[in-house]
Amino acid sequence: MTSDRLTYAQALAELASRGRFGIRLGLGRTNALLARLDHPERSFRGALIAGTNGKGSVLALMGSALTAAGYKVGLTPKPHLVTYRERLQIGGKPVDPETFARLASDVLAAADKIARRHGDPTEFELLTAITFLWFAEVGLDLAVVEVGLGGRLDATHAWDGGVAVITNISLDHMDRLGSTIEAIAKEKAAIIMRGDLAVTGARGSALEVIERRSRGVRAPLTVTPPAQLLAADRDGIEVELGRLGRVRVGLRGRHQAANVAVADAALDALEAAGIARVAGEWRRAGYGAVRWPGRLELVVAAGREILLDGAHNPAGAATLAEALDDMAPLLRPGRPTLVLAIMADKDVDGVIGALAASTYLRGARVICTSPAGGRAMAADLLAARWESLAGWPAEAVAEPAAALDAATSSGSGSGPIVVAGSLYLVGAARGILVSDPLLEPDPPVSHREGLP
Repeated sequence: MTSDRLTYAQALAELASRGRFGIRLGLGRTNALLARLDHPERSFRGALIAGTNGKGSVLALMGSALTAAGYKVGLTPKPHLVTYRERLQIGGKPVDPETFARLASDVLAAADKIARRHGDPTEFELLTAITFLWFAEVGLDLAVVEVGLGGRLDATHAWDGGVAVITNISLDHMDRLGSTIEAIAKEKAAIIMRGDLAVTGARGSALEVIERRSRGVRAPLTVTPPAQLLAADRDGIEVELGRLGRVRVGLRGRHQAANVAVADAALDALEAAGIARVAGEWRRAGYGAVRWPGRLELVVAAGREILLDGAHNPAGAATLAEALDDMAPLLRPGRPTLVLAIMADKDVDGVIGALAASTYLRGARVICTSPAGGRAMAADLLAARWESLAGWPAEAVAEPAAALDAATSSGSGSGPIVVAGSLYLVGAARGILVSDPLLEPDPPVSHREGLP
């Protein structure tokens, strides 16, 4: 396609401007946009991953193993932390700014052509089309794609790669997906299509819904329990994983035992579908080398250990609390500091309750902040809510950079710092604390859609 070419900064501004359309679930605009682009999504196969928590970890584990095996694999981590380019990766490396701007120019031109009949595509729909267009252009071996929100009406569901993966189901995004586990499971299970092979780590009533969907579309389903946890240390875990035996996983937290089991079963499904084959040696290499920024990521800055983790819903916060209690003997001594932000449309009380239940965090210094974006609970309101529910005081520092300064100051002692509650906050913190030449922060934009 041809269109007026945008610079990278202009492309970001155009995408951010589409944020005014908000989150509008439905496939009509995405399908029309992809048709206008000559259906780039039809040129590659792979796995589509839905679920409440763990989607990104499963994507990272699968991508690392597939890359170790020599495959040219496209990955779509969501949401991005410091740059839109994180959402488009091949072999763990993000798209370059010039290519992103060129692709955005073409997709925005196509979006203008369909807008009158189908409405203006949202920011996320445009990003999905940009991703698929790039994947088709570079000639992938396969893709591993993470669903944005739900499944049935998410833009990514315009693509069916042949393997459908559902990690787990808990209560989140209830305003859009339903107020019960069963309703949410139904939305996510819809990614399982006739002809697919399906994999899930879900349990209970959610699993019953997924099993019904699989039977209804005659898609063989593999249900995988968590791998047996054998050991954990500062840098990851070791598990007993089926025929692979004892395996090292380079992600922190016992919850990764469930995610690596799902990832391994999904690789089996890719092989059964004739899409890719990853031998045991490459699975071991990939699982051991995997990295997943901003999710129980341990960095050292200003002489302090800092754990970055989104933990944006009660289930994620409970997982973080459990991981902190497990890791406590492995971290430097000293009173910890929690830097916390939570989006106001989330279950604020549920997140606070889960974090306050951590033995490690009991009595921690708590600094509440409010990252830019418009949805964050005000820092002073969050601090008051923390004190009311957790039973000990919290400070309010409105700006995340100032909150990090306060946390790393000499007055905060030498204990570890935990940054959690929102990926907006984690992204802001990572941009300040971590120098990563592949992920240079984007210039400021006014909107980022759908970030927890």
